[in-house]
Amino acid sequence: MPSIFCLGSAQSQNRRVTQTRTRLERGRGALGPALALVHTGRAPTRAVLTAELGVTRATAGAVAAELEALRLIRVDTRPSGPGGSQGRPSHRLAVDPEGPVVLAVQVHADGFRAGLVGLGGQVVVTAPGSMTVPADPAHVLGAVVEAGAGLLRDTGRVCVGVGLAVPSAVAQPEGTALNPLHLAWPAGAPVLQILTEQVALAGITGPTGTPVACFVGNDINLGALAEHRHGAGHGAQHLLVVATGHRGVGGALVLDGRLHTGSSGLALEVGHFTVNPQGRPCHCGLRGCLDVEVDPLALLEEAGRTPGPEGSLLEQATALLREEYADPAVRAAAHALIDRLGLGLAGLVNVLNPDRILLGGLHRDLLDADPERLRAVVADRSLWGRSGSVPLLGCALNHNSLVGAAELAWQPVLDDPLGVLVG
Repeated sequence: MPSIFCLGSAQSQNRRVTQTRTRLERGRGALGPALALVHTGRAPTRAVLTAELGVTRATAGAVAAELEALRLIRVDTRPSGPGGSQGRPSHRLAVDPEGPVVLAVQVHADGFRAGLVGLGGQVVVTAPGSMTVPADPAHVLGAVVEAGAGLLRDTGRVCVGVGLAVPSAVAQPEGTALNPLHLAWPAGAPVLQILTEQVALAGITGPTGTPVACFVGNDINLGALAEHRHGAGHGAQHLLVVATGHRGVGGALVLDGRLHTGSSGLALEVGHFTVNPQGRPCHCGLRGCLDVEVDPLALLEEAGRTPGPEGSLLEQATALLREEYADPAVRAAAHALIDRLGLGLAGLVNVLNPDRILLGGLHRDLLDADPERLRAVVADRSLWGRSGSVPLLGCALNHNSLVGAAELAWQPVLDDPLGVLVG
């Protein structure tokens, strides 16, 4: 009898150990999905987190506690409920504003911007830089990484990755800039390799003391990703984003939460959608592309203004539109660009059938200047617009390409928080 009792006890103990290990493994596997839910604002409370993960309240509590211990989120265990409410309010969850950050960097036709971005798309600090971008990518990438390293030193924050946004289609996974038309870089510049080298030279390491991972993507694609997770595109199933930055026009499509980049990263090159066959010559060799008909330089030229030495083309065009719209020449120029933009958007709507369109950069200002005119052009030229117009909104995030670059760098943490932060 004693031997049978001992055997039973051992079996029970082994079973308990196995169950405990299974719960721990299940809990660790839930860390990434839980963090992603808090990161995108889809789990503001522990009760919602429990339901979304499909786990017990105890498991959700343990997962939240682990993420808090990693300084990724904060848990408010004593939230105040609305007056007259019954029961104890669920613990509230939010990203930790003092937690780790990623270094996000962007290169554009007039220089660069570096920034530190936390979870939730929170921009902690940025540092712009104006320069003529030379043909050697290492020159500007070295400058922007140096600026970012300075931000990390000044703030004392822990860096977990680096993301770069560039105005070019980017081949993946090689990270080469295939067609940087508005930069002097050669086609096929190995920007990911160069970025990784510059980050190593700057001595930027992660929480475990090892070199941080680096990522690169197209600026408009990354802006669309940021808007879908944290901005005006939140909740859209088929989101189309069209924007103009310092030069040119770009587009991006988010389908069911994922960027549609095509087979090699070249999808949605909407800048070379022809809207004026007799128009301006484009860098691609054609005429009348959106890229040269609806960008900041086009507005300045259409209004009869010569670009000045102060400020970028985007800043000059935006100021012209906001401050001198009463001038008949400026209004006429804006109307011309709105009509061309509307024609391009209508063609894209006919092909893609999105459920929401976001406009960024100068296009957002054109929408603000005369929303009814732009919506009317899209509806008149679009098959779908005649039966029910697609919502047309402005992008909501400042520096959305920078935030999108940060999303690339945050992704490994969202996939495996312990693996990145602890090793």
